[in-house]
Amino acid sequence: MQHYDQARFYEDESPAYEPLLSEKFQRTVEVEDSPLPEELTRDELELPGPTEPEFSRHYVRLSQQNYGVETGPYPLGSCTMKYNPPFTEDAAAVPDGLVHPDRSPGSVQGNLELMYELQEYLAEIGGMDSVTLQPPAGAAGEFTGIRIAAAYHEANGESHRSEVVVPDTAHGTNPASAAMAGYDVVEIPSGEDGRVELDALEAAVGDETAAFMLTNPNTLGLFERDIEAIADIVHEAGGLVYYDGANLNALLGRGRPGDMGYDIMHFNLHKTFATPHGGGGPGAGPVGVTEDLAKFLPTPQVEQSGDSYELVEPELSIGKVHGFQGNWLVLVKALAYIARLGEEGLCDTSAKAVLNANYLAEQIDIDIPYEPFHHEFVASAGDIDAADMAKRMLDFGVHPPTTKWPEIVSEALMTEPTEAESKHSLDRLAAAFNRAAEADDEELHEAPNRTTARRIDQADAARNTRLSWQAMDEDD
Repeated sequence: MQHYDQARFYEDESPAYEPLLSEKFQRTVEVEDSPLPEELTRDELELPGPTEPEFSRHYVRLSQQNYGVETGPYPLGSCTMKYNPPFTEDAAAVPDGLVHPDRSPGSVQGNLELMYELQEYLAEIGGMDSVTLQPPAGAAGEFTGIRIAAAYHEANGESHRSEVVVPDTAHGTNPASAAMAGYDVVEIPSGEDGRVELDALEAAVGDETAAFMLTNPNTLGLFERDIEAIADIVHEAGGLVYYDGANLNALLGRGRPGDMGYDIMHFNLHKTFATPHGGGGPGAGPVGVTEDLAKFLPTPQVEQSGDSYELVEPELSIGKVHGFQGNWLVLVKALAYIARLGEEGLCDTSAKAVLNANYLAEQIDIDIPYEPFHHEFVASAGDIDAADMAKRMLDFGVHPPTTKWPEIVSEALMTEPTEAESKHSLDRLAAAFNRAAEADDEELHEAPNRTTARRIDQADAARNTRLSWQAMDEDD
């Protein structure tokens, strides 16, 4: 197996590479008189002064220190780090689409048409009746969805409903979003098969229940086979069923949350439809609802009126949750992705996502406690610290999976290869898994050895964070 040579092109101490801020590249510039106060003015300013080849090599060198989906597989479970096809970037860069969001509806009819079409596509994909594009991320979509649930209960004279129920495999944002919306969070344990335990759910819901939040497939990659019974239990208690769209990539074109009994859902456009998740954003978390909840959606909504499009305010809107209509360029990319693939392509996406996860799992010699799974699986490193194993995988030129979560699996390695990876890529990833699992204690504790940055003191990095470049003495 090849090592990650890109990270080894240069060694920091090698004369082949010198940072632009080294003394060799610096030049001094005299600063002319300034109207600024004297204490804010420098007489001389040191700036880099490289030649063009040196400048180019510096930035190429920096690019070789990074890892991304263009470099290799990025199997972060539940994060859905899909390959971002350039055609979506081209669509987002069309100059005519870059208009100020404060322009009047009559002057941006093309933009409104695009948003309306995306709303309609998402509603069809999710089995929902109406969709808002405003939320700028998945967590923002969750918060919006729970606020809609609260408005619904208030309108029905049931403001006393103060609890949101979640399973122990829920994404951390689920209880956080519910708590931010003012709800008490009730967690229920999963059954032995890793799915929702119906008796536990029945015991947890009641007159205080506002909603039950559930990912499907769940974070173990397992499809909730009793989803219709789950929905019936929550509905009989007077609550709403919320779909966390983080794992929608497993269902595209094959299953619709609305058909399963869900009342509210969010879509992670930045995970499911082209743009990779991660890096802090921007994202997009549109929310879909059933007909009874449409009047509570954020304002404004894009609606079609004859041959034109307009912005309207739903009857009992919860108000705005984000400026304008979400992150516009992410919306453009998502529509381009859906339009290019079409129904057949989306079905193929989910099929290959499931196939790749199952193929990869068959190639690794690591225990996987819960199956059959769909688009992702959670392996257990067993007696090995999952974080050590992940760091050892870095030495073989691949990005490791999500570690230590969900906590239902000991030393969890949560893995989602997505549909984008080839058999060759999956074989390479499997080899890294197996090599890391075979490492002795010394190799595990010293890893990584072949990356630009070695193992850091994570506690010290968290306590003494440097958020900007700082010149340091050689002894630092």
